Amino acid sequence: MSLHTRRQLLALSAAASLCRRLPGAALSQIRLGVTTDEIDEDVLTAIRFLRRFGLSWAEVRNVWGKYNTAQPVEKVREAHDLFREHGIRISILGTGFFKVPLPPDTPDGRRALDKQWTLLDDAMERARIFGADKIRIFAFTYTDGEKPDGKNLPRIYELLREAARKAQAQKFRLAVENVGSSYVWTGVEAAELLQAVRHDALGLTWDPNNAGAGGERSFPDGYRLLDPARIFHVHLRDYRRGPDGKVGWCAVGEGEMDNLGMLRAMKKDGYKETFTLETHYRSPLGKAHASETSLKALLKIIEQV
Repeated sequence: MSLHTRRQLLALSAAASLCRRLPGAALSQIRLGVTTDEIDEDVLTAIRFLRRFGLSWAEVRNVWGKYNTAQPVEKVREAHDLFREHGIRISILGTGFFKVPLPPDTPDGRRALDKQWTLLDDAMERARIFGADKIRIFAFTYTDGEKPDGKNLPRIYELLREAARKAQAQKFRLAVENVGSSYVWTGVEAAELLQAVRHDALGLTWDPNNAGAGGERSFPDGYRLLDPARIFHVHLRDYRRGPDGKVGWCAVGEGEMDNLGMLRAMKKDGYKETFTLETHYRSPLGKAHASETSLKALLKIIEQV
């Protein structure tokens, strides 16, 4: 073999080695996971996907065909044992707590709220099994075509404050996700919530794509309004607006979301909490393929952070 050819091979080998190291080095700075049911609702299938990409974090929502809070505790323990066996930590437990219309202050409404408090108790029990200290919640919803009534905000804030007190007593933190058709949809509304409810156990699951879908320029405008210390968790993906103005989810890098800019800003702001790829967009080749497409693009972005 000629010296020239040998040098070429050594250079190629070094480049390949560097490419293998880059994701791991980048991921040591950004604690990234994937929502497991965006890969597969079978826990072990999702775990194998995560490990294939060197990820050691996951967000849990649905497992084996049911929301985690609807699964018997024995099944939750089974899922936990699988995650632990394969070195996967749970960053946050996804729940549907307060993802309901605000119940009226009537006997029926109070019964509806009692069901929500039971749901929170169930969520804390499961989060404890998974070893997660954060629980994703919401800030009540309204129906499509309906406008949110600002008169409801003081009561919503008080209920969230009460939820935070309950969670803190059990050593959990609640992360309100900004989501469509919710009283907290955008960065503006999230900032108003954080201003109104100053509690150490209440923060955000910041979803800039949901805020963007709501018409806000979520980065940098929406993000700029937020206190980074009150962001407990972040959802990453991408979206684009069609000619008709309707928003659709798409693979990371194929839409309008400036993931690189936001990640750089969050790093500069000292954000140390967790991130989740919440894929959402669908591929004809299936959920796992859609998540793999977005994850590969996201890892390339993370390398540049």
